[in-house]
Amino acid sequence: MQTAISLGSNLGDRLGTMRQALLLLQEQGIRITAKSDVFETAPQGETNQPRFLNACVLTETEYSPPELLQRLLAIEEELGRIRRYHWGPREIDLDILLMGDIVLRGEDIVLPHPRMHQRAFVLTPLSQILPDWEHPVLEETVETMSARTAADGVIRITTL
Repeated sequence: MQTAISLGSNLGDRLGTMRQALLLLQEQGIRITAKSDVFETAPQGETNQPRFLNACVLTETEYSPPELLQRLLAIEEELGRIRRYHWGPREIDLDILLMGDIVLRGEDIVLPHPRMHQRAFVLTPLSQILPDWEHPVLEETVETMSARTAADGVIRITTL
């Protein structure tokens, strides 16, 4: 199933950790079919922390949403993520943005990601790899949602 995953990091070797996460995704049998550029962005919520690097990848996976979530959490742990506090700094953050047109409101997982339509640090890279995907609840494309979010301070850094 076509799945979009966001990657973020603001501690340590940010780019190196994100690239290592891609290798670990592939080791889990998750096929990466497209990668966005990497963007540097200001932290959201708790702003007294280092700037983030953010990117998105498009993947193909046979995992169910809960299975994929568990794989992502295991990768975060392997890469040294420490959960300090909500919206706090992180070595790596992997989020499922969407899985096809699945709409899911579970206790541990919500699809599509419940705040993706408000976040330039997600929509800017996602629009590079999946601009025409239509949100099954909001009925808007990624490109439309991205155009509506303020992308001030979202700076392209490099390729993933």
